[in-house]
Amino acid sequence: MPPADARTRAHGRAGLNTERVVRAAADLSDEVGFDGVTVSALARHFGVRDASLYSHVRNLSDLRTRVALLATRDFADRITSAVAGRAGKDALTAFAEAYRTFALDHPGRYAATQSRLDASLIDASPDLAAGPRRIIDATYAMMRAYDLPEPDLTDAVRLLRSTFHGYSSLEANGGFRAERDVQASWERAIEALDHLLRNWPRASPGDHDQPLPPDSPAPPAPPAPPAPPAPPAP
Repeated sequence: MPPADARTRAHGRAGLNTERVVRAAADLSDEVGFDGVTVSALARHFGVRDASLYSHVRNLSDLRTRVALLATRDFADRITSAVAGRAGKDALTAFAEAYRTFALDHPGRYAATQSRLDASLIDASPDLAAGPRRIIDATYAMMRAYDLPEPDLTDAVRLLRSTFHGYSSLEANGGFRAERDVQASWERAIEALDHLLRNWPRASPGDHDQPLPPDSPAPPAPPAPPAPPAPPAP
């Protein structure tokens, strides 16, 4: 009979597939951080050699891109479920809370949603690539009750995303040290955002010349370095 470690590796290889590998990598990212996800670390998790995983992912970049797509889909599930059937301030509050809890509960997955994605893999994985579009759709549906024209709508969405991302990131990193309750400050921030959205200062007429396409929460990577990538927006 082969030794126990050999039996473990054989069993691990027999049960591996791409979906299981990527899901395990996403779980690992929540434990060690998205940047801590490596093929070697994942191989140790399964009790197999690194080479065994290359039947399911091409390389580390491919693995992390797949984790980002999976994380974005999970993020979209959380947000769309939260805002379903809601409107106005109720939808804003639900959206914000879903955003914040996902970022705090799944720090590695959340970090993955902020990464740039391999456009070729997005094209090859339409089921996973639907995540960014669903987040965009849920965001603009949530904003519908505020009846903002472009470019005010895009400006407002960018403000919301910046607020939710910044607050969640600071909270996760222990950045709020004052005695004021963090939840109380969060609730006041949402109230302030709702008030602002209902009283949004209108842009000058010249800013409304052309409709704007929505920004993606995880834009594809630029094909080549010369120019720096555009900053991510809602």
